[in-house]
Amino acid sequence: MTTLDEALAGLPDYDPNHMTVELARTIIVRTACPVSAIEQVAIRGALGRVLGRDVISPLDVPAFENAAMDGYAFHSRALAAGGNVRLHVAGRSFAGHPFEGDVGAGECIRIMTGALLPAGCDTVVPQEQVQREGDTEIVTFAANAVTPGRHVRHVGEDLAAGHPALHAGKRLRPAALGLLASLGVAEVPVRRRIRVAFFSTGDELRSVGESLAPGNLYDSNRYTLFGMLTRLGVEVLDLGVVRDDPQAIENTLRTACRDADAVITSGGVSVGEADFTREMMTRLGNVVFWKMAMRPGRPFAFGELESDGHRALLFGLPGNPAAVMASFYHLVRDGLFALMGAEPQITPSLPVPSATAIAKRPGRTEFLRGMLAPDDHGRWQVTVADAQSAGILRTMSEANCFVTLGTARGDVAAGELVDVVAFDGLV
Repeated sequence: MTTLDEALAGLPDYDPNHMTVELARTIIVRTACPVSAIEQVAIRGALGRVLGRDVISPLDVPAFENAAMDGYAFHSRALAAGGNVRLHVAGRSFAGHPFEGDVGAGECIRIMTGALLPAGCDTVVPQEQVQREGDTEIVTFAANAVTPGRHVRHVGEDLAAGHPALHAGKRLRPAALGLLASLGVAEVPVRRRIRVAFFSTGDELRSVGESLAPGNLYDSNRYTLFGMLTRLGVEVLDLGVVRDDPQAIENTLRTACRDADAVITSGGVSVGEADFTREMMTRLGNVVFWKMAMRPGRPFAFGELESDGHRALLFGLPGNPAAVMASFYHLVRDGLFALMGAEPQITPSLPVPSATAIAKRPGRTEFLRGMLAPDDHGRWQVTVADAQSAGILRTMSEANCFVTLGTARGDVAAGELVDVVAFDGLV
């Protein structure tokens, strides 16, 4: 694992009390060293896992020349004379049932998509461009409508045997599973799942199923964190609610450090009298920043813990529910992907007009909850949620995107473009 001093080396404008989102991400990713253990898993169990080594293709894809469209296969010499080409249909080639005879001059083969291209043929004319002469086995088409070599998939044009089909660091999605299956690969080497421990702090918090006394409230953060971590495919260790007691917090941090690769806390990282988490973090490790130039999520601690010879990345999140989610997606997520050994997971940010004006002061990055939807003319626009308080989870549940307003940005006028990150991806 890269030391924090190494991660900070050469970084400009480092201020632990006023970290920009971009600089914080850089430090987090630099510090996170991928887990080294690699295991073989069946491809049906590999979804979401990170490849530990390149997968080398054992065969050419396609393995044989085949038709890219339904039509007629012939040799392109027939095009040389120009005008209309007139060919006799000498047979048929279907997927799994190739034509096995010879294709001579003046002949063609009826062929279906994916079928083996017969010897003596190098071009396919789509069936839509061909006219049949009555009920005969004669077809005609215009020579100038066909390019020699068209509509043929060549051996190895997708993947060549002996070359990487998938590279180490690839996070396996459904298409990758299909690609592996197409190569006959039954198992793949993947990095072990990272273990992430998390807990909430606060004497006022109760877990679901417990009764509430005056001044108590149910802990939502652990359930939100459970959902976000589960979707990343990590092994989750829920350590529950820890009371506002220095010894209890220290004991829990030590347990988490021993059992996990990363530790996430929620609450207790601000400057209140009962916020002991930050104090314990500093005692057990090295916290390099604890205040962000972002909203929501200003109180956010990052560093590393060390206990009994074990080390773990440390993420101290705020206590407010919406701030927990914003901090996780814009800071923690990148660090966890780096720990997994995954290649950078770039989240597309798209410019979309804002349906309304937005008040914003320069000097911090803001992540607003928004609803992305088409207007009456079918053009996409975004409307910010009616309540943006860090303690309101309702609008986070109703929203389908983050509206990102950068550090230097000021007020936004209605109709002005803003950067939008959608919550859900297709694949």
